[in-house]
Amino acid sequence: MSPTVLLCCASLIVVQGTLGSPPDPPPESWAETPSAMKGLTCFFLCFFLSESRGFEIPTNGLSEFADYGDHVELAPGKFQFVPENRRYQRSISGESGERTEDVDQVTVYSYKVQSTITSRVANTVIQTKVVNHSPQPQNVVFDVQIPKGAFISNFSMTVDGTTFTSSIKEKTVGRALYAQARAKGKTAGLVRSRALDMEDFKTEVSIAPGAKVQFELHYQEVKWRKLGSYEHRLHLKPGRLAKHLEVDVRIIEPQGLRSLHVLDTFDGHFDGVPVVSKGPQKAHIAFKPTVAQQRKCLNCSETMVDGELVVMYDVNREEKVGELEVFNGYFVHFFAPENMDPIPKNILFVIDVSGSMWGIKMKQTVEAMKTILDDLRTEDHFSVVDFNHNVRTWRNDLVSATKTQVADAKNYIEKIQPSGGTNINEALLRAIFILNEANNLGMLDPNSVSLIILVSDGDPTVGELKLSKIQKNVKQNIRDNISLFSLGIGFDVDYDFLKRLSNDNRGIAQRIYGNQDTSVQLKKFYNQVSTPLLRNVQFNYPQPSVTDVTQNSFHNYFGGSEIVVAGKVDPEKLGQLQSIITATSANAELVLETLAEMDGLEDFLSKDKHADPDFTKKLWAYLTINQLLAERSLAPTAAMKRKITKTILQMSLDHHIVTPLTAMVIENEAGDERMLADSPPQDHSCCSGALYHGSKVSPNSVPSWVNPSPAPVLPMPAVGAQVLESTPPPHVMRVENDPHFIIYLPKSQKNICFNIDSEPGKILNLVSDPELGILVNGQLVGAKKPKNKKLSTYFGKLGFYFQREDVKVEISTETISLSRGSRTSVLSWSDTAHVLNQRVLVSVKKEKTVTVTLDKEMFFSVLLHRVWKKHPINVDFLGIYIPPTNKFSPNVHGLIGQFMNEPKIHVFNERPGKDPEKPEASMEVKGQKLVVTRGLQKDYRTDRVFGTDVPCWFVHNSGKGFIDGHYKDYFVPQLYSFLRRP
Repeated sequence: MSPTVLLCCASLIVVQGTLGSPPDPPPESWAETPSAMKGLTCFFLCFFLSESRGFEIPTNGLSEFADYGDHVELAPGKFQFVPENRRYQRSISGESGERTEDVDQVTVYSYKVQSTITSRVANTVIQTKVVNHSPQPQNVVFDVQIPKGAFISNFSMTVDGTTFTSSIKEKTVGRALYAQARAKGKTAGLVRSRALDMEDFKTEVSIAPGAKVQFELHYQEVKWRKLGSYEHRLHLKPGRLAKHLEVDVRIIEPQGLRSLHVLDTFDGHFDGVPVVSKGPQKAHIAFKPTVAQQRKCLNCSETMVDGELVVMYDVNREEKVGELEVFNGYFVHFFAPENMDPIPKNILFVIDVSGSMWGIKMKQTVEAMKTILDDLRTEDHFSVVDFNHNVRTWRNDLVSATKTQVADAKNYIEKIQPSGGTNINEALLRAIFILNEANNLGMLDPNSVSLIILVSDGDPTVGELKLSKIQKNVKQNIRDNISLFSLGIGFDVDYDFLKRLSNDNRGIAQRIYGNQDTSVQLKKFYNQVSTPLLRNVQFNYPQPSVTDVTQNSFHNYFGGSEIVVAGKVDPEKLGQLQSIITATSANAELVLETLAEMDGLEDFLSKDKHADPDFTKKLWAYLTINQLLAERSLAPTAAMKRKITKTILQMSLDHHIVTPLTAMVIENEAGDERMLADSPPQDHSCCSGALYHGSKVSPNSVPSWVNPSPAPVLPMPAVGAQVLESTPPPHVMRVENDPHFIIYLPKSQKNICFNIDSEPGKILNLVSDPELGILVNGQLVGAKKPKNKKLSTYFGKLGFYFQREDVKVEISTETISLSRGSRTSVLSWSDTAHVLNQRVLVSVKKEKTVTVTLDKEMFFSVLLHRVWKKHPINVDFLGIYIPPTNKFSPNVHGLIGQFMNEPKIHVFNERPGKDPEKPEASMEVKGQKLVVTRGLQKDYRTDRVFGTDVPCWFVHNSGKGFIDGHYKDYFVPQLYSFLRRP
């Protein structure tokens, strides 16, 4: 498990309200109820206000209860803002007479986060209070992001005096209760988001005029040591000035605090605001800026609180190699020895050099690699594998890290020029082969460790594309003495895949974002994973009273990390718990002994009211449930899986936490209004990290033609030879590049091509069927500048309108928006999601495709093409693929739609053209005789970088004679306008 601790973000979305300056607190003062609020602090409170209501949120995993008419809110905060005049006014009497003052419709009275970390076990309580000043009912959404792997333990809310409390039920029981009594005007859900490895807890309520609502959420998490310290990261984004903004972080470490530092992440604006108190074993960080301190400037109404508050700390470990703590019938053992000589290592650097690494990413990677190579010791062995659509090796064998070899490797890396696609599968298999071969030939020191470090910024685009297959290939070929570490670069990397890849093979993964210094981060990551201190680490607890031991560890122990072991003990039979650890260091077998400290720990914790007395129990439960979930996914038999499932379920209920097998039922005291929050899916093989809202869709409901198997590219026929078609089956109609139309005619079994040369901003109708109420339009964008005196245009936006369902889908190179009536919601290309509304299914595959399906009968697939942002000419654009179908009405038209009713064509008299490689022919179509030229266009469904060649007959002059009328007849004024035929 990654030692990173990711913090939560809590958002409050006020729908149908208005932004404004912060009001005075409401006349009714809330009575502050003190409570022992403990936990890992992370808070993100935002206000987004909209004239139109956002998509409602069916509970994740509860599609059988969701009304297909409900939309899904997938992008909190992406609502339209209403004009300032939507605020209402109140009258105020004064000495100068009566005046009016703007009043916010919804006021956040307070939000508070209180966190306590007790011996690396963190509890978080997030509390928010809101009042509705508006004369109209208002919708309020409480949206909390928590780290994946954290367990929600409690949630409650009070709406205008009515209190809703939560309980944990077995998932099917919870769903049944929810079905019996769904809440009126309220929803809740726990769903998975790809962003920053977070999950969302979200609830929406409608509050009456003058009413108040209070939300309170509890969750727990274990913190892991990373790069030599623990990082506590708070995402603070209130979105406006706040009357009461209070964040408290309390750290209680019996082992003692070695260091504590609060980073300046607000450019010095809050100098002196965080108050830090540090003792030998305890620390308190308070962040409570006043309204004046929150302002960006003296007279500004915008808040400066928009960023991260980061606390970093470490514990003492100089005197002992480990800390063994026993409390309340459980023990926890932290093991992180330091100041030991590293073991010799055999290391393969596997570096992505595809086109997406062009520019600063590659430059920083090269600089970091040069520094890393300088750090190699002469007893280390290494090589470099770099890959795009091909795989190259600097050396086919491991070589000693001599000065000469290191200098040659640095020279090789400096000459790398990024280009092409990404073949991760073959690159990893090549690295594994090199290490396996060296081991077979006896070239490796028996006391050394072997590791692979993968550096990549994207998904595979060449070779094996199925992620689960790549995982399987690596797992089957890698040996038990090799660890695989992954470094994901950029915001769009599939980090879930890299994390699974590393976790499956005794390593860890780390993510580096594009706005950080890649070279520094890569160097720090290397320093952590490439300094193995111990191998074959084994923990032995001789006392017979020790049971249920769970260990979180790597095959090898790497410096800067930490091994954590937890278990149950019988205090009545135990005098003093002893741990004996055996391990292999650089040159010897070690026996390390650690004794538990019980009496002192109990006395220490009893004197601090903020300390969590159940920290050992929670840590044991956290480790055990996560380990059992991993074992469950790999269970060899159904009987074994059922046994593990039963254990997980019982532990989840006993410890009152939401796991993939349980659900949180939230109900009022009468039990006649209920909400339900499920845990996100655990099935890594299909959907780990994916975002599923509404109805989850089985893989076979997405048509196979979206990703057809590649067909062989046949050579261009010689003059007079039989013409051969090579369109990947099944055949589709396509529009790609600037823009090239490829029309497949099933009866004739031919591809006919034409280009449209128009202007940026123009909107072209592709499909228009007023009888069925279906249209597809595309808006053109221009290149950054002309090339050869010609400005290329591409589709930058596509609009789909299904009139009978009142559903509109707008797809641009930035976002995907869904609308029904006045409701609008926005998805990102970084999401993976399936959304069903009425009969329209929208499926998003991260950074690749959007598929729009109507009644499983009509399919439209949109491909995203990204280009290098600093490219002097090219821009991002979209391609669209539509299979021929007889489901449209006879009156369907448009640049593509007209060919759903296939015209008869006759191609004859093939002859040499002006270009010897491009023969010409005559074509009769629609009563006209045209001269057409044989050429190649591209299909990017199977190879998104280079494309697959599609031979076709090209019609000149923007398709004149092949399409009805002139191409300008297909201009429409708006993105959702039907075509008006002359």
